[in-house]
Amino acid sequence: MLQDQPIKVKWHTFMYTRVRDYSQLLKPNLSFMVVFSSVIGYLLVPGIHFSWKEVIILFAGGLLVTGGANTINQIIERYSDAFMKRTMLRPLPDQRMGIVEAWIFAIVTGCTGALLLGYFFNYAAGILSFISLLLYAFAYTPMKKIHPIAVFIGAIPGALPPLIGWVAGTGSLGIGGWVLFLLQFFWQFPHFWAIGYVGFDDYLKAGINMLPSREKESRFTAVQCMFYSLILIPLAVMPRMVHLTGNIGTWVCLACGFMYFLASYMFYRENNYKAARRVMFASFIYLPVVLMALILDKV
Repeated sequence: MLQDQPIKVKWHTFMYTRVRDYSQLLKPNLSFMVVFSSVIGYLLVPGIHFSWKEVIILFAGGLLVTGGANTINQIIERYSDAFMKRTMLRPLPDQRMGIVEAWIFAIVTGCTGALLLGYFFNYAAGILSFISLLLYAFAYTPMKKIHPIAVFIGAIPGALPPLIGWVAGTGSLGIGGWVLFLLQFFWQFPHFWAIGYVGFDDYLKAGINMLPSREKESRFTAVQCMFYSLILIPLAVMPRMVHLTGNIGTWVCLACGFMYFLASYMFYRENNYKAARRVMFASFIYLPVVLMALILDKV
């Protein structure tokens, strides 16, 4: 009995470590927000009512697809991640996990998630989710080391989740889904650039430049943040025009758009780390508040 205890302890330790490593590959914090927007896109479809079964399946499928994409991202960037403080202890750069195991995990999670969406909802949703995985993993990820246009490329799969949710509920690419796509598409630019500015030195060590300007001190990044956040203000009325939400949802979207633009304007005025963090936190507030406002005031 006493000899069995060390074996059990080692086994439990191994399992705990493995679960933690797989969780890191999934990037649960990022994946949750992505999947949340997909669920909102589904629930905003006219005639669709909340059902735990559909929401759980959509959540699980989206989480697996996103996890597969995030895993491939970490496989490709494993050498770059080793140079950055926030990523150097991930399973691959820390060499706690092999490449083959990571690829198997990525393929199983990504394909399973797409098949779940295709089987329980419709083939269009499954195919679109798999396309988003391919764009994120094989277009956005390698481009990050080549050109800042990677942010534009990454914004496409980043904005697809609410459209995927819409397609899951309707089976087609309707105008409502495209409006949600545009809101999430333009939201991402100040979000990414603020993160790129805050983590500029760390990204530089890894050979990655997320900013539209090669120079951190340039105000061009802040100008671009202002431009894209400004677009979100007129876009705020689009959900009302296509009968997705009511007046309250519209006013909340407008208020969030102005808040986001004000943070970007202050970033332009001050052009420093503190102002960039303000834009970053404004982006964290904007998307969940807008999505919740839309669904709570659904027409």
